[in-house]
Amino acid sequence: MGSDIDKVQLLFSFKKQGARLIEASFSDHNSLVDAVKQVDVVICTMSGGHPGHPGSLLLQLKLVEAIKEAGNIKRFIPSEFGTDPSRMGHALEPGRVIFDDKMVVRRAIEDAKIPFTYVTANCFAGYFAANLSQMETFLPPKEKVTIHGDGNVKVVYVDEDDIALYTIKTIDDPRTLNKTLHIRPPENILSQRELVEKWEKLLGKELEKISISQEDLLTSMKGLDRFGQAVAGHLYHFFYEGCLTNFQIGEEGEEASELYPDVIYIRMDEYLKLYL
Repeated sequence: MGSDIDKVQLLFSFKKQGARLIEASFSDHNSLVDAVKQVDVVICTMSGGHPGHPGSLLLQLKLVEAIKEAGNIKRFIPSEFGTDPSRMGHALEPGRVIFDDKMVVRRAIEDAKIPFTYVTANCFAGYFAANLSQMETFLPPKEKVTIHGDGNVKVVYVDEDDIALYTIKTIDDPRTLNKTLHIRPPENILSQRELVEKWEKLLGKELEKISISQEDLLTSMKGLDRFGQAVAGHLYHFFYEGCLTNFQIGEEGEEASELYPDVIYIRMDEYLKLYL
């Protein structure tokens, strides 16, 4: 962390707002235990690396050991915040790695009997909404857009600030103890075509649409590097298979907008206005 200037500056911006910074290291177990003993809740937001590339998620196993030894934590929220990994055992390689790693961490948490909440937030708006769910860019197109299949499969887009807000609300909520919080705000459950239509309305013009079939997407993966293959695999699961919306939330989970109706979450037409 100390060698990443952007993260260092971000941390000190929190300090200016009144946060107290506690230094610890994953390479020093005692420092982790000492840090954990000074808080009630641990929220881990470490990056999993790029899809398909070895990341750092399994470092959380060291954090689990520290929390177990400290014995004082009332809630642990591990680094997930994307797709529910418990539903992705069938995921295509190499993108499956990140889901498998998250499940390893979950099992360690539950084996240690640490109170937890898992947060699944589906499609981060910055990665999937701003670019109209295309690869290779984070900006919306002005002339033409690639449509996945028929473009009618429903996914869930969520603004990152809303993810943070819903997450904070869970930390002392008994309704989310040892459960999964699914962030699925109803007005943001959209198909790719519906998202494109919102952008076209804001833009005042219709985009040229180029459809890529499931077969063409899967075939194209063969010519991509490992990162590209993982991204394409995730797009397949989200926009062709419909893994984000093809299930009902069971007793093991709760839906964020139902638990916290006071949160005025960002709708995607409002979000896309930022890119005009």
